[in-house]
Amino acid sequence: MVQDTFHDPVLAAEIIALLVRKPGVYVDATLGGGGHSLAILRALSGAGSLEGSLLIGIDQDDAALGAAGEKLREYAARTVLVKGNFMGIASVIERVCTQKGLRPKVAGILLDLGVSSFQIDTPERGFSYLRQGPLDMRMDRGGSLSAGDIVNTYEERELARLFFRYGEEPRSRSIAKAIVAYRQHSGPVSGTEELAGIIRSNAHSREKVIKTLSRVFQALRIEVNSELDVLRQALYDGIECLDDQGRMAVISYHSLEDRIVKTVFSEKARSDWGPKGVGLREPLERGTVTLVTRKPLMATLQETESNPRARSAKLRIIEKISLGGQP
Repeated sequence: MVQDTFHDPVLAAEIIALLVRKPGVYVDATLGGGGHSLAILRALSGAGSLEGSLLIGIDQDDAALGAAGEKLREYAARTVLVKGNFMGIASVIERVCTQKGLRPKVAGILLDLGVSSFQIDTPERGFSYLRQGPLDMRMDRGGSLSAGDIVNTYEERELARLFFRYGEEPRSRSIAKAIVAYRQHSGPVSGTEELAGIIRSNAHSREKVIKTLSRVFQALRIEVNSELDVLRQALYDGIECLDDQGRMAVISYHSLEDRIVKTVFSEKARSDWGPKGVGLREPLERGTVTLVTRKPLMATLQETESNPRARSAKLRIIEKISLGGQP
């Protein structure tokens, strides 16, 4: 069936243990094939909390929404699936909760920032250098800017900056130069295989070429979908939507994402005590969350052996401070 082509949910046991603690509205803002959502609903059901709960699933991929709908069919009465980007999480929560007659405050929010196996394994989506396909990479295929547009229209300096900033690729300048030279002599770069060939021809060693390919394709995907800007805004908006003692869990897979999550979480947990040397009895502004995980949680060896995708996953969780509570 379609849903079986999606990856197994990463760190599902940890998500259930630390995120699902009471009845309420839960938001899976990166629905994918519905694996995490199914685990959340089963946990609520097992605790006798399903009757007072609602699961809102958000994804901009039609295939993911269809697969998740099938997987969550037995819980259809307690789920609402919405097509959209998680940057619009606040408006989705407001709209769905209003329609259901619920307060627009949620008990838990999950963001799993990885690309699904289904998207990677679908050649026409253009996410992988291992499969021949068009240079697309759009999460929402109705979007305007594709990876091909970037590769074939950005100037050399823009490409180099992109590969270095979003891919942390040390050979960003020479790769950008090679792409522009290819365009000038052979015409537009038409597909994933063609782009991968340009990158391979520019690599110094066979051992390093895989990492370089991964970094360049990652950078293009982030640019196409504005992933880092979207993530930062979603974190701020999601925190505002949490109910007292509500929690947000975020799974990231590379350093750029994890750095943003860590920075935003730390910022919202920090109280402002003013300039040094000023003996304030109360902070000028209190932190609004506490860090449930001081350091990111990683998958166990057992999980990584059965699900290699979990190897690079980092899970960070925060909790909204109750009104009148102390940070």
